[in-house]
Parts: sequence; structure tokens; C-alpha cells
Amino acid sequence: MSYVVVARYRTLPDQERTVLALLDTMAEASRAEPGCRQYRVHQGTEDPRAVLLYEEYGTEADFTAHCASAHFQDIVLARIVPLLETRDVLRCAPREDVGA
Repeated sequence: MSYVVVARYRTLPDQERTVLALLDTMAEASRAEPGCRQYRVHQGTEDPRAVLLYEEYGTEADFTAHCASAHFQDIVLARIVPLLETRDVLRCAPREDVGA
């Protein structure tokens, strides 16, 4: 089973470079976590202030551990969130297969 998180950010004006640099650091640290399968950062092509994160973890517990990590607390909560205009986080679990 995998557990996916999609986070949508919109940076404050002129903060996208700072946020993206911090997310590069965050991605590297997160990919080293035992439960992290994928951590990808995407930037809007038409609106550079729009940032989308795609994260995949083995289990929901792996994501919970990710959120409790020192790098998440320091980088995301303390340094990135104050630079955002908006932040939406969508947590997803796989659906049971539906017979055709």
C-alpha cells in the first residue's frame, strides 16, 4: 500500500526562489527517510509562484513520521510556511480495485 500527499503552495510575491531552494533541501532530506518512496517538487510554468509537491510514502505512519521529523519542522513549518500565500495539503490512499 502507498500513501500519497499532494501539497499546493502559492508563494508570497518574490518568494518563489527562496521557497524552491528550501524545498530542494527538504526533498533531499525527505528522500533519505526509510518510508519515503518519492518526493517531487514542481513549479508552475505559467505562474512561478505556484508550487506542487508530490510525495509518496509506504504507509500513513511513514508520512506521520515525516511530519514529525526535525527537517520538516525546521524547513517546512518554520521557514517555508511563513513565505506562503496559500497552502493546501491533500492526503490520498489507494482505492480498492473495482471489478470491471
